[in-house]
Amino acid sequence: MKKYNVGVMGATGAVGQEMIKVLGERNFPIGELRCLASERSEGKVISTPFGDVTVQKTCETAFDGLDIVLGASENDIAEAMAPYIKKSGAVFVDNSSAFRLEPDVPLVVPEINGEDALKHNGIISNPNCSTIITLVAINAINKLSKITGLYASTYQATSGAGVAGIGEMYDQSEAILKARAAGGSGNSYGADINPDKFTYQIAYNLIPQIGGFKDNLYTSEEMKLQNEGRKIMHLPEMNVSCTCVRVPVERSHAISVNVITEDVLDVEDVKKAIAEAPGAKLYDDPDNNLYPMPLITSNQDIVYVGRIRKDLVNEKGINLFCCGDQVRKGAATNAVQIAELLVNADK
Repeated sequence: MKKYNVGVMGATGAVGQEMIKVLGERNFPIGELRCLASERSEGKVISTPFGDVTVQKTCETAFDGLDIVLGASENDIAEAMAPYIKKSGAVFVDNSSAFRLEPDVPLVVPEINGEDALKHNGIISNPNCSTIITLVAINAINKLSKITGLYASTYQATSGAGVAGIGEMYDQSEAILKARAAGGSGNSYGADINPDKFTYQIAYNLIPQIGGFKDNLYTSEEMKLQNEGRKIMHLPEMNVSCTCVRVPVERSHAISVNVITEDVLDVEDVKKAIAEAPGAKLYDDPDNNLYPMPLITSNQDIVYVGRIRKDLVNEKGINLFCCGDQVRKGAATNAVQIAELLVNADK
């Protein structure tokens, strides 16, 4: 089997580390694994499924000899390094939002529009995490009848803000429990809460804002489901009304979705289609209290879909609830799956 030299940019971060793990789990045909990160991580040795790898500094010459670069860095780094990745001849599979809406850059969820990945000009974008999870859940419905609109509310885990976001939730929780045990009072029992990754205290709280507010009063995160969803599903007129909420959950995003279609659909037909959809698992048994939850969908790659029912306001509406691991299918695994499409096309 042909081997491929793969670089992971942002290799010391949560998503970068997960990319390396997923490459090993899926037996990706690695020749060389090159771990790239900031200057402060240069020289660090990372244990990987392919052996110990010494971290190299991300710079203009770091990509020579690579076939594929998986990006797990912020937008500014992705934008700065993209020309050098393309110049090296490698294909850049980027997890940042820097290129997602560029017309000549494919935006890919392999279970939905994998063929788009092969139309690249050196860059392929990985979609937003909640977009990936939502679209994997509803793509089967679109095959039954064209989707015209979505109403969605996301419940996004602290993992969306990286390892530091998870740590902030647990640190705040511990401080509040100690303050409460000591007889403190008030919303935080007098604990010293210093939000950093989030605008407000996240422990024991919900924050109905992810991203900055736009002129239409929706946040940047909320607009991603419409803008990215249109491109991925080839539905340029699909409208989405979304509210994104940060919740005190460690890992795995949840989304409540009301799907509006051109035709009236039967719930049983919808369930059957979702049960057969790639990447999705029908997990819907109200009689036995079975429905998707973050606890059962973390640390794996399948999007669980349940609570499927007719909408009571719009006869063309189907309501559902889905959950998926933000770090894996919402980021790392989807990127590796895109790389697999490139490998398969090269056979």
